[in-house]
Amino acid sequence: MAAFDFSAFLLGVTVLFGVIWLIDWLFLAKARRARAEAEGAEVVEPWPVDWARSLFPVILVVLILRSFVAEPFRIPSGSMMPTLDVGDFILVNKFTYGLRMPAFNNKLIDNGEPRRGDVVVFRFPGYRCPDGNGHIVRSGDLTCQDPNMPVPSENWIKRVIGVPGDRIETRGSELYINGERVAMDELGPYKGDVKQPEDHLLMTYGSKLYTEHLGSVNHTIALTPAYNMPQDIPNAVVPSEVPKGCYIVMGDNRMNSTDSRWWGCMPEENLVGKAFFVWMAWRGFDNGISGMFDFSRMGKVIH
Repeated sequence: MAAFDFSAFLLGVTVLFGVIWLIDWLFLAKARRARAEAEGAEVVEPWPVDWARSLFPVILVVLILRSFVAEPFRIPSGSMMPTLDVGDFILVNKFTYGLRMPAFNNKLIDNGEPRRGDVVVFRFPGYRCPDGNGHIVRSGDLTCQDPNMPVPSENWIKRVIGVPGDRIETRGSELYINGERVAMDELGPYKGDVKQPEDHLLMTYGSKLYTEHLGSVNHTIALTPAYNMPQDIPNAVVPSEVPKGCYIVMGDNRMNSTDSRWWGCMPEENLVGKAFFVWMAWRGFDNGISGMFDFSRMGKVIH
């Protein structure tokens, strides 16, 4: 998902406007009013102060809503197809798993933990790489040739498959949780818009759709063995038992998703919130005026 942290930007702008307004109120406004009264003129505020006083309350309200209630995100890739498509704009409930400080993501109030089947947004933790000194570090380098490569500041979205204490095992396209195979019902071949690159890929490689029964959550996944077969769990970076404070997450496009099978568990402190609603589906200008929006997806509840 997008690397730009808009909440951090809003926080910075809010603080800046608040500081400008406060400094003016404490040290400058009184003298300006007195000077205007002595000259019999109207009080004219400098434009930075006028902007700060006008916009600070509005931006503060927006910041509070985005930081503690709900925040919009755009889906940039097909890793969560067919549940979420490229260009879907979703809302994420940021209070589901507790109240957190914006930008720092420190939890202030505990309000529950992710459950199997939840679709969650989180800050990408990076790939697990040996640093050459006997330690495992998080790196932005998939190949681990540079274990010190900075981890990009990106928000990712996946589905929770395993919670702390679960024993997760994958064998090709089959998923096992605590020794039991997760049931799936075949729905048929994937059918989409051949003009869309992600749809074209799935149809070219004969992807099939299945209803996966993940506990109480029934959702649709795409399996495309002819395209790719991710490494199984357990592996060198993912143990069979999910550690405390971590979650195993995967994309619903199981054969085309860079997820916990590649970079390990998702730490609890990286959680942003739970995705729950598609409010807009943008398909781009290439589809013409009538095809720019996919109205059939708007208003979809995310399961």
